[in-house]
Amino acid sequence: MKKIIFFIAAIIISVQISAQDKVETNTNPNAPKFAFTSDVVDYGEIIKGADGVRYFDFVNDGKEPLIISNIRSSCGCTVPEYQKTPIGPGESSQIKVKYDTKRTGPFKKTITIYSNSSEGTKILTIKGKILREAKNK
Repeated sequence: MKKIIFFIAAIIISVQISAQDKVETNTNPNAPKFAFTSDVVDYGEIIKGADGVRYFDFVNDGKEPLIISNIRSSCGCTVPEYQKTPIGPGESSQIKVKYDTKRTGPFKKTITIYSNSSEGTKILTIKGKILREAKNK
């Protein structure tokens, strides 16, 4: 009897764990879809205190309006801004990202977009290296 109860409990736990791993995607064939120029923005080597603003350009490649519900960055040093109104089919927009360039050294951060797109969530990356001072040439 104990073996049966243990077996049933193990099945229930494994089903709950596997259900948490699934990423929600939109299976609607007309769903909005991100078409980014690039998923990565490389700052290259820039000087400490330089302008940390960069843009991710994209087009709604779907047949319905694209609605971005939220964007989160992997740390507080990266601040994203985005269009709060729906982006119609074929329309373009951009996501503005500002990185705190007062922190020196290499960096690689992610920005996660939550939307009604066919992907559900989309991850973008910024990377580069902040130098203490300009290199002598």
